[in-house]
Amino acid sequence: MIPMVDLKRQYHDLKKEIDVAVSNVLEETRFILGPNVSALENEVAAYHNLPYAIGVANGTDALLLALRACNIKEGDEVITTPFTFIATAEVIALLKARPVFVDICPETFNLDCSQIAGKITSKTKAIIPVHLFGHPADMNPIMEIARKHDLKVIEDCAQAFGAKYEDRKVGSIGDIGCFSFFPSKNLAGCGDGGMVITKNEEIAGRIKMLRNHGSSKRYYHQEIGYNSRLDEIQAAIIRVKLKKIDQFNTARRQNAVAYCAAINNKNVTLPAVASGCEHVYHQFTIRAKNRDLLADALHKKDIASAVYYPVPLHQQKVFLKLYNYSEKLPQSEMCSQEVLSLPMFPELSDEEIRLIADVVNNVF
Repeated sequence: MIPMVDLKRQYHDLKKEIDVAVSNVLEETRFILGPNVSALENEVAAYHNLPYAIGVANGTDALLLALRACNIKEGDEVITTPFTFIATAEVIALLKARPVFVDICPETFNLDCSQIAGKITSKTKAIIPVHLFGHPADMNPIMEIARKHDLKVIEDCAQAFGAKYEDRKVGSIGDIGCFSFFPSKNLAGCGDGGMVITKNEEIAGRIKMLRNHGSSKRYYHQEIGYNSRLDEIQAAIIRVKLKKIDQFNTARRQNAVAYCAAINNKNVTLPAVASGCEHVYHQFTIRAKNRDLLADALHKKDIASAVYYPVPLHQQKVFLKLYNYSEKLPQSEMCSQEVLSLPMFPELSDEEIRLIADVVNNVF
């Protein structure tokens, strides 16, 4: 069996360091906002060359708190992509704002920046680009549009820790960067976890307060907040992996090169990398007209595959009910019918890639 991601391999490679880190937390018994959370925040901030990083409970909360810190409220509009995990738009709806969807470029699966300006209204307050599958969104035109219209930019980096756009790490370009440490991510904990990064002192202070019940001093509360603190044990585990994140990302890129060299099928579109971008391949996502046939062929050979995402957000029942969307977003709709992600993790072997490619090459 070749899984989508083999968490055991990475754990066994790092077992000694992770076990020691967890044991030290248990011995110290400082479980909430302890020294590992503070240390990880400093390390993540330094990695992105920013002054502030705030650990939160998960990637969804990172986005929600970022929107709150940008004062997004009922009736506001936030521009984002329909081709992403629901969390990106879910947090907008939770604040009773309206997600405004812009179609994607099928080559990168990211926002088509040429369509953003046409979606801006007097109610628009922010843009959330998603660096989907580990490929950076095209940030220069996004930032130019945001500056022109006085909009906040919140980068959804849940799948892209360490990815670069013109030599700048994603998350450090907009006003706020949001990360997830879900176990399958390219930088992952052994449970839920998230992080917010920013260069803005006021935003950092507000997120730090919001994650802790709206309190900056114990039992004194300035506003209604959340219980969204990064767990100390998760922080200790992520600190071990953070030391190796560039090594992990390099291995993912090498695996992607091996896939592209091995797959030779005119019915399959391989993932592209835009000029000036450094992909980290959280997912290796191909496109095929007969995707289900390919997925079935892989399954018969005990090879995992996955569809991210089968229904774009503007067609999800929950958003149709809330906002009565009617517009067509053809590229997102097409990709949702064609995408298939193949196994991708740093420890994937050349032999496994050849086996997967053999199925892809012969299925049609």
